Amino acid sequence: MTASLLESAIPGVQGLRPYAPGKPLSELEREYGITDAVKLASNENPLGPSKSVLDALQCGYHELARYPDGNGFELKSALAERHDVKAEWITLGNGSNDVLEMVARAFLSPQSSAVFSAHAFAVYPIVTQAIGARSRVAAAHNGRRGPLFGHDLDAMHAQIDADTRVVFIANPNNPTGTWLPHNALRSFIESVPAEVVVVIDEAYFEYVDEEDYPDTSQWVDEFPNLLVTRTFSKAYGLASLRIGYGVSQPILADVLNRVRQPFNVNSFAQLAARAALDDREHLARAVEINRQGMAQLTKGFDELTLPYIPSAGNFISVDVGRDPGTVYEALLHEGVIVRPVDNYGMPGYLRVSIGLEDENRRCLEALGKVLA
Repeated sequence: MTASLLESAIPGVQGLRPYAPGKPLSELEREYGITDAVKLASNENPLGPSKSVLDALQCGYHELARYPDGNGFELKSALAERHDVKAEWITLGNGSNDVLEMVARAFLSPQSSAVFSAHAFAVYPIVTQAIGARSRVAAAHNGRRGPLFGHDLDAMHAQIDADTRVVFIANPNNPTGTWLPHNALRSFIESVPAEVVVVIDEAYFEYVDEEDYPDTSQWVDEFPNLLVTRTFSKAYGLASLRIGYGVSQPILADVLNRVRQPFNVNSFAQLAARAALDDREHLARAVEINRQGMAQLTKGFDELTLPYIPSAGNFISVDVGRDPGTVYEALLHEGVIVRPVDNYGMPGYLRVSIGLEDENRRCLEALGKVLA
């Protein structure tokens, strides 16, 4: 882009850095000449989709020439039944990121602000800045009063001002894996002004096994300004199809649908998500493999004497005690892809997705070799 075209973009876009995805396996193998590499960089489900999903996709090919159901009737009906709400309470997105962007487009402007925590998911500042709105970033916990790098709800509430229109909360948060308990989160939502939209991003909901972790989708009937987002990209193994959704009261869903792109969710994504919802056995298997893999990695980090942040998701951030970029690059040469998170203000940390047992073992062996 020439300088003049860049200057023609709105100020928020001029200062944006594009989102940097995890390195694909094909890119690593092409650049480094490595085969049989392991990718633990993008919080993907190592099991992939279930057989029922693959069977459902086979049935969709004869409709390739047709537009998808723009209203997503069958999937919204299934999600409404799952959450015990009516279909009008569901907003479908091209991944839950799409729903987050709808919120920004519908409620933010250069005259308003969004509140989120330091070290929170990168999409929050991106969609805020792209609109030209102001980001009000609350300091996270320092590890004394709350979990290291975790959301500090008191600090977030202090950032809410007269011009605030949206609050983004990730529970659990990516890349820290930290989470907020029931009473603290509910009290926070109760304290937020009614004109401020509170977004609870529960992308990793299915993986959480904490007694005091809340299902905030059960609260939407009490709070007209509450939106809860979920995704099929993680535990359900449908990352490539880009399918997510939001649960909110109809008045909020109606606003989001006014800016939602027509046919934003393709037919294959709708078919796959519908099948994935019904396959609870595959979901339970994915969650159990994640539990075992998390224990395997934390045990390995302990043996390597590497500090890490306890995580409720399908990933864990580990402090490698030196320049993480150098360690990341060395791991690439060992055929292991992880994710540096220094751009999240977490110097020294790498984020590792939970893989299959052999993948986790290879990561730990490579990390031990690199650090030695």
